[in-house]
Amino acid sequence: MTSGSSPHPPPVGEARPDPRVDEVLECLRSVIDPELGDTIVDLGMVRAVTISGDDVTVDVALTIAACPLRAQIERDVRGHVAALDWVRGVEVRVASMDAEERAAVMARARWKAREDAPETAVPARTRVLAIASGKGGVGKSSVTVNLGVALARRGFTVGILDADIWGFSVPRLLGMEGDVEARQGKMVPLEQTVGAGLVRVLSMGFLADEEQAIMWRGLVLNRAVQQFLQDAHWGDLDYLLIDLPPGTGDIQMGLARLLPRTELLVVTTPPVAAQKVAARAADMARRGYLRVAGVIENMSDFTCEHGTTYALFGSGGGERLAHSLGVPLVGSIPLHPDLAAAGDAGTPVAAAGGELADVFAEMARTIAEDVAPLIEAEGCSARLVQRVEAAVARGEAEAG
Repeated sequence: MTSGSSPHPPPVGEARPDPRVDEVLECLRSVIDPELGDTIVDLGMVRAVTISGDDVTVDVALTIAACPLRAQIERDVRGHVAALDWVRGVEVRVASMDAEERAAVMARARWKAREDAPETAVPARTRVLAIASGKGGVGKSSVTVNLGVALARRGFTVGILDADIWGFSVPRLLGMEGDVEARQGKMVPLEQTVGAGLVRVLSMGFLADEEQAIMWRGLVLNRAVQQFLQDAHWGDLDYLLIDLPPGTGDIQMGLARLLPRTELLVVTTPPVAAQKVAARAADMARRGYLRVAGVIENMSDFTCEHGTTYALFGSGGGERLAHSLGVPLVGSIPLHPDLAAAGDAGTPVAAAGGELADVFAEMARTIAEDVAPLIEAEGCSARLVQRVEAAVARGEAEAG
């Protein structure tokens, strides 16, 4: 037998399986159910993958027909499969699971519940969005702050967790200062009213001087983030934005364990080198079974006072990264001096009018309506998780 040949080739005249099916299935392992924190492949939601020429049809089974995650899962499946170089067209066919399939999902969910993350103070209904990049200097903190403000202006209650323990800058960008108070042994985030909404903030910047170096590493950094998530009175939140430090290190991996329903928004700049580094942040997320929700391009085209536009750092970087990851481009933020000036002054541009405020307002709309809309607690996976948790609790009580 020659090296690499199949020990059991199909009979003569029988069609050989298309090896591209495995490629599509591997690609679909990047599609995460954000409530269960697992891939739709491992959850058994992918019934079949059919390839005809360069067209792909994916049959997906949801737990119930009226699943509120349906549009998101369809979009993620289509985007990820379309990102494969050879794919010309993608069709997603959605059906409901039968009793046997739902039982299988329940079994896996019960296992996941036993292996689940520690309890946090973040409400179950909250959409958790981590703002990430593979490198520093891309304006990730400015994006986090202004996106949070823009969401609050839509009437949401938004938490902002500054998880960049070494390089905290959120308090300065928001113009917030003060001491973190304790209530019943837990930290109380500082609050700021924005339009019809509210922003709640926790940062090491409220606990340490801005010019003081934080000489912490590894487990100590993770413990600090864990305290911000567990030992805090976050209250009812619609969204929690987490400003991650650059890279793919301890805090990122710890977050995947603490909040496995976290979704990533990857920030990049136009140059190819920045995209390659940002792609590593996305890869880290998917290895930790976190959903990559979208890409944000910062520092895109610059328009001078005479109306001439210059692509100082190149163009199309965000779009290329989004396409390669199979996720939407949430928005492109132009290179504009007002963004830095407003940050230095502690007055986010998203809180005022003008071109930049409009950009962040549109990004907030895209997130709230398309990329990460709020999910009612009676959603398919949410109900399933509640049943699983109840079943696990009963089992533990009986065992005790």
